[in-house]
Amino acid sequence: MSVLQCGRFRLDLSQPRVMAIINLTDDSFSGDGLRGDLARALARAERALEEGAEMLDIGAESTRPGSDPVPEAQELERVVRFVEAARDWKVPLSIDTVKPAVMRAALAAGADMINDINAFREPGAIEAVAAGESGVCVMHMLGQPRTMQQDPRYADVVGEVIGFLDERVAALQAAGVGRERVVLDPGFGFGKRVEHNYALLRELARFGAGGLPVLAGLSRKSMLGAVTGRAVGERLAASVAGALIAVQNGAGIVRVHDVAATRDVLAVWKATVTGC
Repeated sequence: MSVLQCGRFRLDLSQPRVMAIINLTDDSFSGDGLRGDLARALARAERALEEGAEMLDIGAESTRPGSDPVPEAQELERVVRFVEAARDWKVPLSIDTVKPAVMRAALAAGADMINDINAFREPGAIEAVAAGESGVCVMHMLGQPRTMQQDPRYADVVGEVIGFLDERVAALQAAGVGRERVVLDPGFGFGKRVEHNYALLRELARFGAGGLPVLAGLSRKSMLGAVTGRAVGERLAASVAGALIAVQNGAGIVRVHDVAATRDVLAVWKATVTGC
């Protein structure tokens, strides 16, 4: 679908959208966790918008490999305070959470999308998003963040991830969530070896074959370091290359840390393919 119903917004995805990552976490694989500092989070979000971000993805619980859950009360407080402060900015606010209580509170505060790495499998998660018009991002993850990178195995990673996402979309639809609200994320780095991640990137167009938009989040991830030898803070070039390849293979949204560089790369790509 070229139009995504995302809370207060209807997003035209005929051209790719850049989603900026805002980490309120204490612990982040990329080293950009803000430890719940609302003023710094808002400043980072404002800078991302100035650089051309068209969506904000706010998370208050780290999902890096090996991470542990954070207390629900802490996540709730950090997320809701940010949404309340930013909801009048006229930009879609996506909340990265697996907890139904956080989903409900964030939507009540004015959030526009729920981005769930657990694909709404937690009891009560589907019910938290079923009513209303919020966008829902359905991601594939093998296992849980604390253990997901311990020997992940697939017979056919692309086929298995597509099958999983199809099943989760069907569960959402059965609860009344319209397809116009759904985005798919193959879950780069979430229970995948390096070769699995690149197979997903290479075959990304298959995920959009059913008509749903695709979100790709490769920014600064270990799959990039594995082939470049670069540390996490040195993966800018690899990150924007990954975003570009994802867009070329059909991604409608790219989730990134480095907004300005990504926007520049996509501007050159757009001028090349459209002639303007």
